[in-house]
Amino acid sequence: MHRVFRSGLALMFLLVGVGAVAAEPVHAIAMHGAPKLPDGFSHLPYANPDAPKGGRLRLGMAGSFDSVNPMIVKGEKVAGVREFSVESLMMRGLDEPFTLYGLLAERVDVPEDRTSITFHLNPKATFADGHPVTADDVIFSLELLRDKGVPTIFGSYYKKVTSTERLSDRVVRMNMDGQDRELPLILGLMPVLPKHKVDAATFDQSTLKPLLGSGPYQVSRVDPGRSITYKRNPDYWGRDLPVARGRFNFDEVRYDYYRDASILLEAFKTGMIDVRLDDDPTMWAKTGTFKAAQDGRVVREEMPTGMPAGMNALVMNSRRPAFADQRVRQALILLFDFEWINATLYDGRYKRTQSYFERSVLASTGLAADERERALLAPFADKVKPEVMDGTFRMPVSDGSGYNRDNARRALQLFNEAGYELRGDRLVDAKTGARYGFEILVTKGGSERLMLAYIGALQSLGIDAQLRSIDSPQLIGRINTFDFDIIMQTWQQSLSPGNEQWGRFGSAAAKAQGSRNYAGVDNAAVDAMITALLAAQTPDEFTSAVHALDRVLVSGDYVIPLFHVPSQWVSSWRTLRHPETLPLWGYNIDTWWAEPTKTQ
Repeated sequence: MHRVFRSGLALMFLLVGVGAVAAEPVHAIAMHGAPKLPDGFSHLPYANPDAPKGGRLRLGMAGSFDSVNPMIVKGEKVAGVREFSVESLMMRGLDEPFTLYGLLAERVDVPEDRTSITFHLNPKATFADGHPVTADDVIFSLELLRDKGVPTIFGSYYKKVTSTERLSDRVVRMNMDGQDRELPLILGLMPVLPKHKVDAATFDQSTLKPLLGSGPYQVSRVDPGRSITYKRNPDYWGRDLPVARGRFNFDEVRYDYYRDASILLEAFKTGMIDVRLDDDPTMWAKTGTFKAAQDGRVVREEMPTGMPAGMNALVMNSRRPAFADQRVRQALILLFDFEWINATLYDGRYKRTQSYFERSVLASTGLAADERERALLAPFADKVKPEVMDGTFRMPVSDGSGYNRDNARRALQLFNEAGYELRGDRLVDAKTGARYGFEILVTKGGSERLMLAYIGALQSLGIDAQLRSIDSPQLIGRINTFDFDIIMQTWQQSLSPGNEQWGRFGSAAAKAQGSRNYAGVDNAAVDAMITALLAAQTPDEFTSAVHALDRVLVSGDYVIPLFHVPSQWVSSWRTLRHPETLPLWGYNIDTWWAEPTKTQ
């Protein structure tokens, strides 16, 4: 019996065939509702089971790496290890918000009270050296990652397992206190490492020695800081599993690293890289200007995706007096001229972000609150703007001319109401005469043009706004101690937001240095809505709770929302193909394949 610490928060998920108790182990588990694919499905709907095998895939990455272990804190991590080499107990279905299907564990058993999860390992599952994957490996991996893995990914969750039981060589049970109903799914995504090959004593040290995994590929070559090559294992134990059919089609996958974005683009243009995913309009535009893109040898696609774009924003630190008054924060939002900035800097390719769950069904934008939301928000009527509640709210819009006079006039009125006035060309505190101003922090080489455009608008209203570029380590240090006025940050979101929302927006996290509550959100309504989404038992209840959370956050004016790409911008050389059917998540490289070479 292996003991760990008890803790947790409530989040409901339902098992296949919702009922009192799972009568027998099942093939899949879903966060809310039932899995989309039935027991005995033949292949994933977004994979082509007839895809040919062979060829080589070359991918480009920015930066460098000095470690091939992505599961620890130390080192700059290399790409691809978890995707291609080290498998987890179960795998995510990419056509659903949060559903897991059997992988190393072919079936699972979860009681209704969610106080345990039992994994039944596939008897065919082996590591690349032929050694079987056993319950001992699972328990070893849980304890190793709990104690020496990245705390925010593994430790904070795995410590909620109160004990483990080795029921047989192939069956292991993990016991919990039942308070965190999301935890069984998180445990299902746990990577499994070979106990007979991993040195637990040195696991938390960065290394260039490849990990032995059970996945479809194994590392064949490491060129430190420059490239890593994965070679498909012809003896991969899971090649005939329904979740694997039509996937992992390349004989070799290589990641090449480039320190400069422009060099990375040139590598793609010359055919040294096969696929490119862009989120920068300038780079996306450049991929369409060279000859191969114009004559059709390179295919450019705007792939739809149902995944949230999240909130990309300028975050105002409300802990500081300069941003404590909501009217001031509203004024600063009004002064951001999205229409002009988008047209001038980004060729009009971005869309304005309106929601913390933008571009997904979880966004409340344009929707009137339903009865469930209204019931949740009833005790907090003063925390949600009427126009946010009825779905008519939109971020301020300008005429795009670059002058933004109407919004500036409204902003000045709000500043006046908050105790500031314009004296000559300076906005000052009406009582003390002190000039109003602040600093915007960015990393060197990033977003200066955008920030300077915004600062120009601020200075035209007499605000003493300054841009300061610092090194990334300095910025991280200041963010962790909340030593900033305004920073540019993104909160990525999934279709199954859960416990992580406490760290981003919960009141307790506002005072916890190192948390991701950058804005200092300290709002009882936010806490109540997070509690509600964690307690939701049906998909409709969950969606309503997330919508309600979104409405409270938007109404708080904590950030200056920026923009997002409306779809995924993907460029690829025509020698590659992908299935016509795309998953909810959009771009998914492990279902692509190389066009067979034509013989004469």
